[in-house]
Amino acid sequence: MQHPPCSIDRIAELLVHIGRASRADTGQADLTGAQWACLRFFARANPSTRTPSAFAGFQATTRGTASQIIKSLEKRGLLARFKSATDGRSVRFDLTKQGDAVLCNDPLGDLNGLLARLERSEREAFLATLSRLSTSLAELKNIPAFGTCADCSHFTPSGDHGFCGCMAAALGAGDINKLCASFRGQHSQGQTHDTD
Repeated sequence: MQHPPCSIDRIAELLVHIGRASRADTGQADLTGAQWACLRFFARANPSTRTPSAFAGFQATTRGTASQIIKSLEKRGLLARFKSATDGRSVRFDLTKQGDAVLCNDPLGDLNGLLARLERSEREAFLATLSRLSTSLAELKNIPAFGTCADCSHFTPSGDHGFCGCMAAALGAGDINKLCASFRGQHSQGQTHDTD
């Protein structure tokens, strides 16, 4: 069966194929795809989102599976565990210096390089489209949506800083482009999910 040039199933198939191809095993650091995804997540997430349950939500997997992936990276010295400053029962994870060094060889580097070749306007339009799809799919499947403060309806900008209405907290310039589990897209119906 031949697909029309702009068929919906072709777009979906290409998105899935690009995701798989970009994660193809290159032998770098001997990590699985799930371990690479975990390192990326903890490198990009804000402090309140760097929890096992937030990672499980982001990966759309169980907390048990997420915990096993985290433990494997902790054993290798790539992630470090810290008690939450606000809740003694919770923990957060940060990349270690070794974890940062390993992430420099991320298999997504090739895809990042190809995306960097696109015109800025093309990248911005592509990001906006993918962000809308991600938020809408999360709502449709009733799973957590993840995004950055800059794209969140909880966010009020103020120069290069801002304020998160959900967390009732000021945000520094370095926090605005971090992943957040309390994210709510501009057109979201308003559900948020707990993160430990």
